[in-house]
Amino acid sequence: MTGSPLFLQDCGIVTPLGRGKHAVASALFAGSRNGIVLRDDFMSGRSVNVGAVAGDLPPVPAALAEFDCRNNRLMQLALTEIAPALEKATTRYGCDRIAVVLGTSTSGISAGEDALAAYHHMGAWPEGFYYRQQEISGLSTFTARLLGLTGPAYTVATACSSSAKVFASARRLINAGLADAAIVGGADTLCHMTLNGFYALELLSKDHCNPFSVNRDGLTIGEGAAAFLLTREVGPVEFLGIGETSDAHHLTAPSPDGNGARDAMRQALDDAGLAPADIAYINLHGTATSLNDAMEARAVASLFAPQTPCSSTKGMTGHMLGATGGCEAAFLWLTLNPAFNPGLLPPHLWDGMADPAFPALNLISTQTLLPEAERLIMLSNSFGFGGSNVVLILGEVSV
Repeated sequence: MTGSPLFLQDCGIVTPLGRGKHAVASALFAGSRNGIVLRDDFMSGRSVNVGAVAGDLPPVPAALAEFDCRNNRLMQLALTEIAPALEKATTRYGCDRIAVVLGTSTSGISAGEDALAAYHHMGAWPEGFYYRQQEISGLSTFTARLLGLTGPAYTVATACSSSAKVFASARRLINAGLADAAIVGGADTLCHMTLNGFYALELLSKDHCNPFSVNRDGLTIGEGAAAFLLTREVGPVEFLGIGETSDAHHLTAPSPDGNGARDAMRQALDDAGLAPADIAYINLHGTATSLNDAMEARAVASLFAPQTPCSSTKGMTGHMLGATGGCEAAFLWLTLNPAFNPGLLPPHLWDGMADPAFPALNLISTQTLLPEAERLIMLSNSFGFGGSNVVLILGEVSV
């Protein structure tokens, strides 16, 4: 780990699996697909499965109405869970010493879509629509203002690796002495642009996504938000390492050899001072697209032993795009925390028919027990468009 050790003090999460740590953990370890629902309101003349957060979301405060959109509402809900830890940090460090570094790819574009539809219908922009609702910077600016924080605040937007890259950015701020703590995570929201865009790329699954199966036919899109408080104080989960690479191979397709993904995993291991054998579980990016799964299988198999437990959790949530890295880091946080985990690993939901064209992985089923280890250490992959690869390593606090 570059610099002094850093810890994730608390976690807030909202996903198709539920709202809050206890609800999400219960559904995660049970292998629930209840959050995957069929919707007909995103694509003209076509229904599609999506991972949706159920129910209404609390509105933002009236003073922040210009930021009111579903994306910021999701983040606001996730932030409520870390409020006690944040209050302690604010008292200790001051509002100007806590950074906000969050990731997104859609921001509040769904609000812009609704406003544009109203404009075409009525000939005028609706009252209450502000362009700021859909700005990429809106997520971090909203969060800083909501919490009264005046330290560095910015948004990372690198497609599906966005809310994983924030961990590296926040660490750099803390190590440089520009902050003593940071709120990290991200949010992304279902919208017409995303669903229709992936459909145009022929990347949407016709049914539930089927990661690493020979029958996989594309991804399921989801939404969610996660928020953590990152500090030097010892907390329940340690941030051990991170690796970042860029393939620059193609605008949307990953490099088929998997070298960028492999190098990111190797960098994360080196950053943490670990060997592949130290990793007890891998949260795969596992989108269920043809090229991504093949690339990732080759990359993982080139570093890790065949028996290393692996799973893609996207069968339960869909691909949460810019929120994926943060939400799947939250899944590791829950898995490593005995207060939320009954002793299980997150399962891999698929049809069980492995693709013979790439190396076999140990894709675990429901009710797979945590491995026995002196110290549990876990890794999460996030690979974005343009070859933006990020790998996180989290672990139990050593005693």
